[in-house]
Order: sequence, then structure tokens, then C-alpha cells
Amino acid sequence: MSETRRIAINTGGGDAPGLNAVIRAATLAATRLGWEVTGIRDSFDGLLAPSRFAEGGVCDLTPDAVRGITHLGGTILGTTNKGNPFAYPVRGPDGVVTEVDRGDELVAAFEALGLEALVAIGGDGSLEIAHELCRRGIPVVGVPKTIDNDLDGTVLTFGFDTAVSFAVDCIDRLHSTAQAHERVFVIEVMGRYAGWIALHAGMAATADAILLPEIPYDLASVATKIQEREATGRRFSIIVVAEGALPVGGERTVRDKEVGRLERLGGVGEIVAEELQVMTGKETRSVSLGHLLRGGPPTAFDRLIALRFGTAAVRAIREERFDVMVSLDPPDVRYVALRDAVRRAKLVPLDGDTIATARALGMSLGD
Repeated sequence: MSETRRIAINTGGGDAPGLNAVIRAATLAATRLGWEVTGIRDSFDGLLAPSRFAEGGVCDLTPDAVRGITHLGGTILGTTNKGNPFAYPVRGPDGVVTEVDRGDELVAAFEALGLEALVAIGGDGSLEIAHELCRRGIPVVGVPKTIDNDLDGTVLTFGFDTAVSFAVDCIDRLHSTAQAHERVFVIEVMGRYAGWIALHAGMAATADAILLPEIPYDLASVATKIQEREATGRRFSIIVVAEGALPVGGERTVRDKEVGRLERLGGVGEIVAEELQVMTGKETRSVSLGHLLRGGPPTAFDRLIALRFGTAAVRAIREERFDVMVSLDPPDVRYVALRDAVRRAKLVPLDGDTIATARALGMSLGD
């Protein structure tokens, strides 16, 4: 490392409330040390496809550039979940899309700009890329970002609290209309292969059943729950379904799979609603909250975590601690090896207190 450091920041994968707070915190912490900060647009596309951007693939991040963004959703740098540099989608003359390893090209472009370290903000896929970049010579510090809360090595990721809080508000609103019309409402939430959003939002909003990817469901048990409520005069029910939930012996509901990106889940809520209507005879409606969970301003809790993560990433660079991810280990922020953080997904523990609480409250988990 040279005495005058030049670092870069990028955001990859799906957006999450709190990204701008991390960018601001890291920028301010770095500039107070006399460092220069560069933002890479749209994950790594700013280096791999700079001609896409009229304003250039990179930008200077100064205190003025990041003023007033802590409360904003999204990311001022842009993001993409299609730009894995080690499996970069390239369309050939025949129109066929193939995946090409452009990792070495990315490293060369990074070094050509005189950049000395990277703060990579992302989820499991983005941090796997960050780990490989570190192996290829770019000093990287990772910052965990995902509304799904499925990153191992940290108690919480920013964006999760905002997503849960918004989901609870939506379910509360549907609760009143379900009761007024004596209907069953099935609410589908994001989370991919982990049920953290569904479980926390469903419990906080007093759902009657919660279907998680970790527990393959049998809709007969959910139908029984609805009928039991009907028999006691509770003529409506609220069912929360994680997008990655699947029936016993069945498969997840996948909308599509494109080259260069993960499979896109979604639609299980509609299926569950249709089947429950047939099984119970109750009018059943489905609502997918989808990308609404990603947008909007971060909660105060997520803002604080994001600010702490951004400054911790700069401290790691100053201490020359690379190939690590900043991690929330209450009450402190610590560092864990990137390889350990992305080794496995953090799923809802079936023997944990939260699941035990849901069962004790009489909520059906579909098993």
C-alpha cells in the first residue's frame, strides 16, 4: 500500500435499504484519513463495460457527493445481479448468450486506475466474487447486504429490518380487509431459500400460518388450521409464504432462469391460495409484496448498522486486513474471513427459539 491510498466502493446484487448509508460512511471515514474514493457503477460493469455509461463507468466519491443520502433507498452507484466477472454474459453474433471469465480483465482495469483496495457491498453472490477477486490480487473488504438475512458470519444484515417492518405494515392492512370480507389472504414475501423475512414478519403480524423454505409444507395442515378458526367464529385467516417455500416432495416455484444470474423465484403464493380455496371452500386471495420490500428509506436500525459497517470497512483497510467481511456481533462490529462468510447460507434454525415461539403461539408452519 502506498501512503496516499485510493480505494473503490461498489454495490452488487439486489438493492437493499441502507446501501447509500454504507457508501456515505465509508466515503467520509476514508476522506478524513486523506484518501481518495472512487465509486464503480453497476457492480463491476463500470470497469467491464464503461461505454454503457454516458457519465463514465466510475465516479469520484467526495463528502459533497454523498451528502444527504443516508435516508435514501437504492444505491447512488447502481447495481446489477447479472455482472459476475467470472461468468460474464456475452451475446455472440448468433445471438446466443454464453458466460466468459473476465476476472483478469477486471483486475487489470482496477489497477490501471491506481486503485489500491475495494469495499465490496453485497450478498452471498457478490461476496463470493469479492473473495475470488482477493485471490486474484485485489485487496477486498466485504460488507454484508441482503434483505434476506441469509449471510453466515453476521447476526444481521442491513436491509432485513426495513423489509420486515414494511411487510408487517402490509400484513396489518390486509388483516383488516381479510376480517371485513371473511377471506383467506396469502401474502408472499421475498427471502430466496431462507425464511427469515416470512418468519419474522408473519410472527410480528400474528399470521395464522407461515410457510418457510426450511420446512416443506403440507397444505392439508394449513387447511385444518383455517377450518379450526372457522369453527370458533374466526372467519378469516392470514397465511405468510416465503418465495422459496415448497411442498413436501415437491419443488420450488421458479419464474425463470437466465444465463449469468440466479433463478428467479416467485409465484408460490398464487399456487397456495388456489389450492387452499379448493380445500377449504373459503374465498382466498394472494398478494405478492415482491420488490416493495427492497425499496424505500431504511429504518433507523438499518441506517445505524450500515453506518457502522461502512466505517468498519475503512478501518479494516487501514489495518490492512483483507479478504474479510465486516460482521455484526452485538454489541460490536468484527471481521470474519470471506471464505467462511460465503461457505453456506444462514437458514432459519428449526430448533431455535423463534420457531418454538411460533409453535407455542399456535401458528401453523405447514408440517
